[in-house]
Formats: sequence, C-alpha cells, structure tokens
Amino acid sequence: MLNVVSAYGALMSVLLEKRANGVAVVTIDRPQAMNALDVPAKERLGAIWQEIADDAQVRVAILTGSGDRAFCAGSDIKEINRTGRMATTETLLRALPGVGIVLHKPVIAALHGYCIGMGMTLALHCDLRLAAKNAVLGYPEVRHGMISGVSAMRLPQAIPQAKALEMLLMARNMTAAEALRMGLVNVVVEDVQAEALRWADTIASYSPVAVQATKRLALFPQRLSDAERAEIAAVRDLVESKDDYKHGASAFGRRT
Repeated sequence: MLNVVSAYGALMSVLLEKRANGVAVVTIDRPQAMNALDVPAKERLGAIWQEIADDAQVRVAILTGSGDRAFCAGSDIKEINRTGRMATTETLLRALPGVGIVLHKPVIAALHGYCIGMGMTLALHCDLRLAAKNAVLGYPEVRHGMISGVSAMRLPQAIPQAKALEMLLMARNMTAAEALRMGLVNVVVEDVQAEALRWADTIASYSPVAVQATKRLALFPQRLSDAERAEIAAVRDLVESKDDYKHGASAFGRRT
C-alpha cells in the first residue's frame, strides 16, 4: 500500500500524490480525453509545480498520465472549439515544469502511449524521460496550422538539429525506440511507472542540496530569457489572430 502523505481529490484534472520518501507523483487524470489538457488542467499544473517548489519535503517529482492510451495528447482542441477559451501565455509557461515557476527539484516524465503536442512539450521540460515501448512522441501542430514556440526553441537543444526540424516541420512522430537512439528519452522499459519510481527513489535518497545545485548548474544555459518569453507571447498572439489557425483547430477537432 502506498504511504501517502497528501493527495488531491478524484475530481481534479491533475492529481498530486506526495509519498513519505520525498517523491511526488503528478498524474494528468483525463483518460477520457487521452489526457489532453484543457485550461483548468493547465492552471492546475502550474499550481502543482508551485506547491512542489515550496514543499521542502518533496525532493523529486514524477509526471505521468492516467489510463493506457496516452501520457498526454496535447492541448484539448475540442475544448477550444467548443468554448473559444484558450490558456494565456503565462498559464502555458507555468504549466511547464521549471519554466514559469522556478523548480530546482528534478522532474521525471513517465511516458506511455501518445505524447504529442503540449504533451511532448511537457515531457521535454522534464529533466529525465523514461518511455514505455508503446510511446509515440511528436509535434502535429504545423499540420493543423498551429505552432509550438517553446518547443521550436528547446527541441534542437535536446536532439540533433536536423532531426528536431524533421519532427517540427514534417509533423513526424517518433517511436520510443527512435527517441532512445536520438537521446530524447533515457530508457525504454516494459513498466515505465515502476521504473520511474525506482529512479525517483534513488534521487530522493541523495542529498537534496547536492541534487538541486547540480540541476541548477546543468540547466543554467537553457533558462528562458525575457526576450524569448516575449517572442513566445508575440508569436502566440500573432498565430491566434490568423484565420488559418482557427480553421486548423476546427479541422483538428473534427478529426479527433
């Protein structure tokens, strides 16, 4: 039985479970939508990263998705089409671990099934990425007249530029095996949840001061500058004002 210190109720779209050993498990809990993120889920993620950052008892976090089909299938385009509501740039950045909120504690992504669009962006901003054999990683945005500004900046830092541009410009998905060869994921395993817990337990057993200082030093060159944040906001505003973006979102919603 899990030794749970605290957990949020089942009605939450993103769950936070804190274990007694300093490991926090963050679960996107919208399996009926393949864990696609609506605006409340993005807001909830931001609140969770802030809570993890502020809680001295948490040493490492795992990010995963519920169900068998997807880690996260991106933003909830159907919600956008239905309500016309979109997350603000600030909400989007805060939803990404360590971007809108300073987070020195390591975050492990446990990927399975579809990890695309915003889901891939979430994974990319985790410090370690473990994948199940059925994981599918990709960015379909350009196919639908959309853009992922944060990922266009970050993906070429994670894998060779040519392969990053292939994913972004061709909207080409990667299998877990391909992602492992590219260095986009650390390992491919049968039971990704169990493996993520093993990795988290190991990190949590080390000095939190040493772990967090090491992460700060290792990731210092990757921090978003104010200019990059402004560019992301400007690109987002420009794209959202265009008819082809709206038509692409509508078409994407009809196909899913």
